[in-house]
Amino acid sequence: MAETFDAPSALLAARQAVDAATPIIERAAQRLATLAEDGGRISVDKLDQHQVLAYELAHGAAAVEGSKVMLGYAEHGSVEAQLSCAYIADALWDLGTRLLGRSDVWGSSIADLATAMAFVERYRSPAFLESLGDVVATSGTGPNHLDDEFELVAETFRRLGDDKVRPHAEHVHRTNADVPESILEALAEIGGFGLSVPEEYDGFATGGESDYMGMVVSTEELSRASLGIGGSLITRPEILTRAVVAGGTEAQKQQWLPRIASGELLAGIMVTEPDFGSDVASVNVAATRVDGGYVINGVKTWCTFAGRATILLVLARTNPDRSIGHRGLSCFLVEKPQATGHHFEFSQENGGKLEGRAIDTIGYRGMHSYEVAFDNWFVPAENLIGEESGLGKGFYLQMAGFENGRLQTAARAVGLMQAAFEAGLAYAQDRNVFGTPVFDYQLSKAKLARMAALIQAGRQFSYAVAKMMANGEGTLEASMVKAYVCRAAEWVTREAMQLHGGMGYAEEFPVSRYFVDARVLSIFEGADETLCLRVIARRLAENALASR
Repeated sequence: MAETFDAPSALLAARQAVDAATPIIERAAQRLATLAEDGGRISVDKLDQHQVLAYELAHGAAAVEGSKVMLGYAEHGSVEAQLSCAYIADALWDLGTRLLGRSDVWGSSIADLATAMAFVERYRSPAFLESLGDVVATSGTGPNHLDDEFELVAETFRRLGDDKVRPHAEHVHRTNADVPESILEALAEIGGFGLSVPEEYDGFATGGESDYMGMVVSTEELSRASLGIGGSLITRPEILTRAVVAGGTEAQKQQWLPRIASGELLAGIMVTEPDFGSDVASVNVAATRVDGGYVINGVKTWCTFAGRATILLVLARTNPDRSIGHRGLSCFLVEKPQATGHHFEFSQENGGKLEGRAIDTIGYRGMHSYEVAFDNWFVPAENLIGEESGLGKGFYLQMAGFENGRLQTAARAVGLMQAAFEAGLAYAQDRNVFGTPVFDYQLSKAKLARMAALIQAGRQFSYAVAKMMANGEGTLEASMVKAYVCRAAEWVTREAMQLHGGMGYAEEFPVSRYFVDARVLSIFEGADETLCLRVIARRLAENALASR
């Protein structure tokens, strides 16, 4: 029997449930602040003594923040309210499991969620989820409620994804081939590489909300077609562009940005090193001053698209005094010839060498991630971002791009989940098991209902953060949405694969690619643990300390 749904009363109950959860997060943040305080500041060393609490708090806070966003989405209509209730109920159930037997750590107990339990029980019930499964069979993951301008953006990039990207996705994945030139040309033709380049430098960025929303919407659609050869193509120029805009000289902006916007220059980013991943401030690659510029020495790793790229953003140590940490780092724009395949090696007349090898990965193939060795590779002084005034500012410049990169990664996760949901739903409707379509089983409907709720929550959370960032806010929330949605993508793609049964494990179905691609999302653009411990939990504790 279909579950009766009364949207107004459901929304009222949802608000009350979220209201019950909010003080729990606040008390946990206060408790963490007390544990980690040292002389009126949050001590990283003390914070690390309570990593389990910090990690769980970060994900719990992200789920509650997403729930608040979904309360607004629920006001649009019945389908929206049902998806919102399903998401919020799951989020609060997850929060409740963290409290069980842990009241001494959290400073709250499961009893503090007592007023939300009736809501959780109803909207996690098999009857409700089965009913919602029937809804998403026709409405999909629900209306997005984009303005006409962004609906046009979505349509444009969806068409490009379907026509130009998707037909190549399986071949590139299975053979670990390069991104086809036809995709790069098509993306350049519609201005995809210039979305974050200001208008005065031949791009499309106007400095307002549309810059962030446009990036989120386009990234989702490209990722829906393929994470490896679609969704990540505009991330690298985004990071490089924001670094140049934030710290470059006018001459540098004039020289580089129009060529990036047109697709003449394809960008790569080099930050991570073999011994230093998320610990960016400790990088070793050195840029030593010589006549006319600098020579770079050392090894960078996980440099996605470094082979095909012709312009690299390289974070290097310009001050050998390691005691000053990140203040000794600077950013360089390093030109190189384009290369195809899995290996490249170039030499300069002065004897400098640059060699890269692609690292084989289980998914996220096409752009290739390289380990790159610099051996006295010369870079002109004018390629130091900001020139002399940019010395020591590299950490901040690359972070200017990385903060938005986290939001963009959340959008990539949403696009990938959307593709997985569509594949799982279609297969469940077409495939019969024991004489009945897979979709008609209650468990299948419940899976698809939860998948749809997670996807729309990730989407709406991303939209909300885009609006915050346009106003110079939302850096904490960008980390939250990245951490939460990327973990959700692993579950959604797994369940889509499971709906395929044995065929989900076969490479002839794209869902197997979605599953291995999803695994990278919690690792790059800030590993999940680092974001939770050093960004989200730390900021929550700092805010709690400041509010006393």
